[in-house]
Amino acid sequence: MNHKILDTLEYEQITQRLAAETITKPAAREALDLVPSSDPQAVEQALNETNALANLLRVKGQLPLTDFASVTPSLKRLKVKADLNAKELGNVLLVFTLAQEINQFVEDVADENCDLSAIDSLLDQLEVPDRLYRRLRTSLTFDGEVLDTASENLARLRRGRQANETEIKQRMEGYTRGKMSQYLSEAIVTIRDDRYVIPVKQEYRHKFGGVVHDQSASGQTLFVEPEAILNLNNRLQNLLAEERQEIRRILHELSLAAREEAPAIKQLAQALSQLDFLQAKAKLAKKMQAVQPVLTKDHSFKLLAARHPLIDPEKVVANDISLGEDFDTILITGPNTGGKTITLKTAGLLQLMAQSGLFIPAAEGSKAAVFDQIFADIGDEQSIEQSLSTFSSHINDIVAIMKQVSKESLVLIDEIGAGTDPEEGASLAISILDFFRKKQAKIIVTTHYPELKLYGYNRERTTNASMEFDIKTLSPTYRLQMGIPGHSNAFAIARRLGMREDVVQNAEGLMNDDDSDLNHMIDELNKQTKQATENRRKLQSALDRARSLEKQLCDALDIYNQRVQKQLDFAQERANEVVAKKRKKADQIIADLEAARKQGANVKANQLMDAKGEFNKLAKQEQNLANNKVLQKEKKRHHVQVGDKVKVLSYGQTGTVTKQLGEHEYQVSLGMIKLKVSDRDIDKLAASAKPKKKTRATSASRSSRAHASLDLRGQRYEEAMINLDRYFDTILLSGLSTVTIIHGIGTGAIREGVQQYLKRNKHVKSFAYAPANEGGTGATIVVLK
Repeated sequence: MNHKILDTLEYEQITQRLAAETITKPAAREALDLVPSSDPQAVEQALNETNALANLLRVKGQLPLTDFASVTPSLKRLKVKADLNAKELGNVLLVFTLAQEINQFVEDVADENCDLSAIDSLLDQLEVPDRLYRRLRTSLTFDGEVLDTASENLARLRRGRQANETEIKQRMEGYTRGKMSQYLSEAIVTIRDDRYVIPVKQEYRHKFGGVVHDQSASGQTLFVEPEAILNLNNRLQNLLAEERQEIRRILHELSLAAREEAPAIKQLAQALSQLDFLQAKAKLAKKMQAVQPVLTKDHSFKLLAARHPLIDPEKVVANDISLGEDFDTILITGPNTGGKTITLKTAGLLQLMAQSGLFIPAAEGSKAAVFDQIFADIGDEQSIEQSLSTFSSHINDIVAIMKQVSKESLVLIDEIGAGTDPEEGASLAISILDFFRKKQAKIIVTTHYPELKLYGYNRERTTNASMEFDIKTLSPTYRLQMGIPGHSNAFAIARRLGMREDVVQNAEGLMNDDDSDLNHMIDELNKQTKQATENRRKLQSALDRARSLEKQLCDALDIYNQRVQKQLDFAQERANEVVAKKRKKADQIIADLEAARKQGANVKANQLMDAKGEFNKLAKQEQNLANNKVLQKEKKRHHVQVGDKVKVLSYGQTGTVTKQLGEHEYQVSLGMIKLKVSDRDIDKLAASAKPKKKTRATSASRSSRAHASLDLRGQRYEEAMINLDRYFDTILLSGLSTVTIIHGIGTGAIREGVQQYLKRNKHVKSFAYAPANEGGTGATIVVLK
């Protein structure tokens, strides 16, 4: 990318803002050196990496990073077999620790919905040499202080030094607190030449003996090492020398270990700096409220609600800027200071940001291209440079662009053809545009020339645009209007400012018919566009209200269904409790009768009738539960089949189930419309009345006479078990010794239920399948006691 465009569009201010978001110095340097790429794959990867850190920032927060010194000088020293000092090794320890903390940080978000695949290769580089890391951690602090745990010998030496210093201080306190303190200038202990001394008045120097190490500026105070302390101080110096020697040995060993891991140290430092750089991109995107653009392959871009990143967010006006889909050239016209130049710069700068892997200040759904070059000839009329510019320099810039432009380039020209005779300038501008169009470049230019407004209508894939101007307030709105050329509004402004009407009318009369027709056409287009914009705003507002209402209704329906489900669950739970209690009571009745019979008691008929009455009460309660309308309605929803007529509650319409999409989802046809609905949103309608089939066998509960057989075929499992239980209630009083239960073969569920029931029933002596000519495994013959 040419450096002139970076200067013209003030790209450096973006990189400076990016550098301000970094933590480490290497990342800050990388931010300042960032330039756009023309490689689509590299741009795509860079944007995805920024997105990964943006996701991480959103879900977990900032990486646990802190600044660390560059490891490059240390690696160079290791390469020439020099030892590192404690501070350098402490910096290596800091790099290792940061890498470990980031690894843990990333592991903590593994279960979150956070896509980090774009930086997987970078995270893989954070593997810390465990052996060296543990050795450094027990030997040093980040600031380069060597710890006692670095070696046993160092710990021993430091313990000895501390004991020696304690003894020296105790001896010295004898001088500062005893009778000898009267000979001191101050009752303090200080250090000179790494030896403990006391401040003695000059005239009493011989009272203490020993060695004089220093004196005050006035000469009245001498810093004396008393003779009694000489041996202790000598021993302290020996211990300090041994400690320094031990520290040198430790640092030498650590340097040897670090030399072996030099490639890993370099890789870790680079990976941390790169993560810091990417996080800075994500932080800048958050501050700018920027989004990741979708990259196009045809060099088109569509910037929705694009904002210039260097303008105060409270004042900047967002505009939609698109190029390459329906047209390749945009001609922007309108009054001065109306925002034309800012529009050019916004399009160019956002493209540069996207091609640098930065998110752009625009709305979601924005698209960016990857151009090989972005060229610009843009002057700022408010700057000294522009006031000194000439037509020649303007043409020189365009000539340079013409030498390099291609079909993969974006060309931005402000006030094309300006600075010379209007007629010649317009002709030259048209010729220049034709050249760029022949090169198939993407072009955005601004102009005042009326001829170029017609050019925007007459050329294919070319459109006019203008910056809106509010006649009432005589101020620009800075809003870009696509498809409409602008005009100077000179006559309207003159009238608003109090110009005599006859003068304005005379000026209007001097305009040729073509210019009048063109201005009239522009006015009409402006009116139509405003009307269309207003209609669109109203429709969008109505659509938003409809969507909001739909959401409220859906939420209300969900809440209603949840409440209904809770009530159903509660009702079912209570029903189960009732049935369980009655079952238990019934079992107790039968058990009591059985116990009485086994003990030889004479069970009277009225007792059996009472027991039967208890059973019938239970059956009646079960039947009431079965007839519960709420439960029936809920069951009906879960037994919908293809072809059933249903009512879709959310629409209040009746339709037919055409397909089952899942356990609780169906496709319902409402005339020509097919809907995907939940079983909570439908009610199964009753089928049309059909002649009732003749009952195959009379249920025991519906007949006063006991029959020698019970037919359970065609019944549901629960219904069959209830009827079987009632049947045995009846035959207890009938005196029958053998009965037949016809259950059919089917899925085998009822047959298995019958077998289990007969095994539990104490009145059954034996049972077996019927002979082959009497039903085989489809019936069971029961012998009663």
